[in-house]
Amino acid sequence: MIYSGVRFMSDLRKAVILIELGEECLGDHIDEDDPAVTNVLGFSRYRNGDDPPSRLIELVRHPKTSEAAIAATREVFAAAGLDVSLCNDQAGRIINRLVVPKYNAALRFLDEGLATQTDMDLTCKLGLGYPDGPIERVIRGGLASYYRVSKDLFDAFGTPAYAPPRRARIAFKQATTGSAPAKR
Repeated sequence: MIYSGVRFMSDLRKAVILIELGEECLGDHIDEDDPAVTNVLGFSRYRNGDDPPSRLIELVRHPKTSEAAIAATREVFAAAGLDVSLCNDQAGRIINRLVVPKYNAALRFLDEGLATQTDMDLTCKLGLGYPDGPIERVIRGGLASYYRVSKDLFDAFGTPAYAPPRRARIAFKQATTGSAPAKR
């Protein structure tokens, strides 16, 4: 059974119950004291903003989740040709918690005039072998979308590295208010 955008109800008759997650924790959707959460897992398919989703499924286990439920869920996603990474119940899971500080630093360097977008993106491509640079990737995925991810992580952890950078805040404000910057 898969829950996506609807209220969760436990049911031990099911082998597995999956709850689709955004940046939030699995614990936000379930009663932590319910003994019938041994078959419950969260999942999130990683995507960069508005880009198509990747093949990676971040599978989120609750402390009470059984190994049998994890194994059954891995089989389902593997049969669909997806890669599975198991993680504990933390906001932002694995990938966003790793990449957001890197992308935020690159956006801040750009805002402060410490490097150009071309220099940073080219350095990451040539020097590190990345398929795309950090600024290129964030812009392609959408700065307003990126703001929401960064803000959710900052709200959850309070770590300055997750604080949304200026450029992303402005893009989010423009996208939500429909206003363009004033022309001089």
